[in-house]
Amino acid sequence: MRRIVPFLAILVGLLVSSSVRGQAIVIGEYGSLTGGTATFGISTDEGLQLALDQINAKGGVLGRPIKVVVEDDESRPEEAVTVVQKLINQNEVVAVIGEVASTRSLAAAPVCQKAHIPMLSPSSTNPKVTQVGSYIFRACFIDPFQGAAMANFASNKLGMKKLAILYDVKNDYSVGLRQFFIDTITKNGGQIVADESYGEGDFDFKAQLTKIRTANPDGIYVPGYYTEVGLICRQARELGITVPLMGGDGWDSDKTFEIGRDAVNGCYFTNHYSPDEDRPEVKAFVSAYRAKYNGKTPDAMAILGYDSMDLMADAIRRACSTKGKAIRDALASTRDFPAASGTITIDAHRNAQKPIVILKIENDKTTFVGSVQP
Repeated sequence: MRRIVPFLAILVGLLVSSSVRGQAIVIGEYGSLTGGTATFGISTDEGLQLALDQINAKGGVLGRPIKVVVEDDESRPEEAVTVVQKLINQNEVVAVIGEVASTRSLAAAPVCQKAHIPMLSPSSTNPKVTQVGSYIFRACFIDPFQGAAMANFASNKLGMKKLAILYDVKNDYSVGLRQFFIDTITKNGGQIVADESYGEGDFDFKAQLTKIRTANPDGIYVPGYYTEVGLICRQARELGITVPLMGGDGWDSDKTFEIGRDAVNGCYFTNHYSPDEDRPEVKAFVSAYRAKYNGKTPDAMAILGYDSMDLMADAIRRACSTKGKAIRDALASTRDFPAASGTITIDAHRNAQKPIVILKIENDKTTFVGSVQP
């Protein structure tokens, strides 16, 4: 009997280990699959699913496949909280990927922090997101870098001295970019001659644009999302404003062209990558994405979704564990990760140090202007 008991214990342990190895590692994803910024959420999910296919085709992680449970937050901060609570409490995910918008990431991040579940935002650029706590990370650059990059480009490359701003006062992303742009323009010796605001969901901007026209700026910075941006560009041109409009990664959507039409030509925006970049990582990603999605060209949200899935899988692999703290520690120790959108190093504040690109809209498409190193 004394010999049988240890044997049975070993047998049970082997059976349990074998069972665990066959079980999927469950990761949660939350995003705006419907609502005002649905194109962002859909693109992010498409990129993530492409990476997931590739990871599982190679055997998954730790000898186990990865399963992603996707939740739609309907582009609403309060719904982001609800779906993340569901992912953690009901689906028992080991980590969470999301959100695109900083406002929604800020709403849901405290839920992950309290549960000690690592959260990796693909593209929330407001610095406050990772300040929520030690379990909150991002796979993108932050707005001080983005706002400064466009301000330096406007001052040093376009020779602009007088700038106007039209920003979304309801949006943490827009508010943050506005301030970082102002700080750098002022440091460069430039002047903000008009500073106007609107609220997400507005559709008439002519009063603000009339004030801006009177100030006669060399350029206008519009750090908003595509729906309002397209309308702002059209109404600016209707009022006879001919100077370039500039923005951030919130411009990166087919809807910008659909809504803005010819009015967006001659404008500039900062972004996470360009499909025209001559890097093998970009070429491989674009080719695989087009093959999976019927020739569709991936936007920045798609490549960041792709990189986030790869980065999370790599962290679990290096952690040799699915425990929250182990994954958190592995994410925090990420150095020189070869992401498709650019090499990523996670800094002490859990932000990604990586390059930024500047794009110009010409002939209804984006043209790669250049990149700025962190």
